[in-house]
Formats: sequence, C-alpha cells, structure tokens
Amino acid sequence: MSIKAGFAMCGSFCTFGKVIPEIRKLINSGIEVVPIMSFNAYSMDTRFGKAKDFICEIESITGKEIIHTIEGAEPIGPKKLIDALIIEPCTGNTLAKLAMGIADTPVTLGAKSNLRNGNPLIIAVSSNDALGNAGKNIGLLLNSKNTYFVPFKQDDPEKKPTSAVADFGRTKDTFLNALVGKQIQPVIIQ
Repeated sequence: MSIKAGFAMCGSFCTFGKVIPEIRKLINSGIEVVPIMSFNAYSMDTRFGKAKDFICEIESITGKEIIHTIEGAEPIGPKKLIDALIIEPCTGNTLAKLAMGIADTPVTLGAKSNLRNGNPLIIAVSSNDALGNAGKNIGLLLNSKNTYFVPFKQDDPEKKPTSAVADFGRTKDTFLNALVGKQIQPVIIQ
C-alpha cells in the first residue's frame, strides 16, 4: 500500500519553480501525490508563468487532475484520499484562514477535510509578512495538533525583514517525520 500525499499550492507564485521539483521528489520516492491548487494558483497568469503551464506540468508529473474547487476538495477526508496534506507554498492569507478554521478555498477545505481524519498537515511557509502580522498565525498553528512545519528562514532580512520562506528541499523529510508524529528541528533555520 503506497503512501498518499495531498500537495496543495497557494499563490506564492515566485516559489513555484522551487516547489514543483519537490512533487517530483516525493513521487520518485514512491509516494503517490494528489495535487491541489487554490483558486488563485490555478487561475492566475503572473510574471512567474502562466497558470495553464503550471497545471500541465503538475498534472503530467502526478498523472492526476488537480483538485481546484471546493466540491473537489470536500471528499478528501470522507473518502480518505490522502494520508497527509502538504501546503507548499503556504501564503500568509492561507496561514490566517488555517489558524482561524476558515475553509473557503480548495486548499483550506482540503486541510480541514484531511485533519478530520487525524492526518498530518505539513505547512511550508512563504510569506512577506511571516514575521509580521502573520507571525501570530504561525504561532497558533505551531501549537495545533497534527500540524507540522517545513523548516523556514528569513529570505532577505535587509530588504524584507518580516519575510520568511520554507526550505523546500526539506519537504520530504518533514512529511515522513510528520507521518510518525515528529516535527523536524530546528523549525526556524538560518
């Protein structure tokens, strides 16, 4: 029986080039990946690329259609479609919704649906406000049952002192540790 990971992407578009290879690493390790995207990640063209191109690449890598609607995300828990959910990149907006229990996007409903089964939720922060207003939400989530963080750091302390981003290369290790109830340490890295 293979391990099934939900892999949900939010609209931190500048990180997609670093995040998509992590999907491939999970699959190359024998982990089945169910792709999920927020409304914005699924529909917006940005200076970092066209939504259609990201969708095609992710669906090609995973061999699965991306869950991108509320209706598509709802069965994740009841049908036990995944063993854990990775949100990577996780924006400040999504952090706030998770911390407050708001489930109004495919990603946040997927998280709620996954957590109802007692499955791990793995968060890979990518926010210009992680050490500002979003910091309180990170604090709440660090103290939440079955919630784990990919280690993160400030990405540009001089120009963006409140910005932090996960070390995406540690996604697989964080995921595997979360499956056995362990948070890899340190959570905040230099």
